[in-house]
Amino acid sequence: MDPELKQQLDQIHALAKDNHDMLRAIRRDQWLGFIGRIIVWIIVLALPLYLYQQYLQPFVSKFSSAVGITTSGPFGFPTSAELQKLINSFKAGQ
Repeated sequence: MDPELKQQLDQIHALAKDNHDMLRAIRRDQWLGFIGRIIVWIIVLALPLYLYQQYLQPFVSKFSSAVGITTSGPFGFPTSAELQKLINSFKAGQ
């Protein structure tokens, strides 16, 4: 085989291998980014629900049981009318 042709073939092989490595790195970064976006959206959507359950719901249930308000909103959240009654009863108590 001609030495110049062999050198070109080796260069093409090295470029193809380098291209393959770069494409694998790009695909890996895409997957990690996709998984990261899923995790971020789970946190963004779940964190307010968790914080409501941990910090706000005890106060809401405490005041609503004192006033006699039941939560009938979606997922057990109080509706805006119920929240307004709660605020009015809190203001009247002070």
